[in-house]
Amino acid sequence: MNKPMKRYMGAIVATIGFAAFILFVPDYRDKAFSTLAFQVKTMLLVIPPIFILLGLLDVWVPREKMIRYMGEKSGWKGTFIAFLLGSFAAGPLYGAFPFAAVLMKKGASFMNILIFIGAWSTTKIPMLLFESSALGMKFALSRLAIDIVGIIIIAFAIRKALPKKEVERLYAEAEKLS
Repeated sequence: MNKPMKRYMGAIVATIGFAAFILFVPDYRDKAFSTLAFQVKTMLLVIPPIFILLGLLDVWVPREKMIRYMGEKSGWKGTFIAFLLGSFAAGPLYGAFPFAAVLMKKGASFMNILIFIGAWSTTKIPMLLFESSALGMKFALSRLAIDIVGIIIIAFAIRKALPKKEVERLYAEAEKLS
């Protein structure tokens, strides 16, 4: 199988599945198309601002600074910055991956990349504010504390479990995305 075909196989299979669903279950055709339209609209509203921010990050933040503040030798300071970046980020999780790729190109450590993605996925500040008003401050802070510990444990476990060669391959893939 050629490389472009292999790369987009998931999208091709999903498109075929959607078309089959539309053909064989016509009662849900309108609902399926309205859901698809909503998802496309959401992506078109979210993705452009994320890529604008990525472009600015790529141009404004020198690689040396990123290495100093989020690189291998940044210690807890880098972890804290990665956590804050992820927590203050806006948008769905699929927006975190291009951002993580830019951080990788700039020299952020793999551990900090994992912390960033974990924070983006679970510790959003707006979610914390909503939870505290709807479910109480005790619940919101308890969930946040558990999430922080969980993110660190999972990031550490992934970093230890992945072979160095695989991490190097991921960084090489991020470099190719320029």
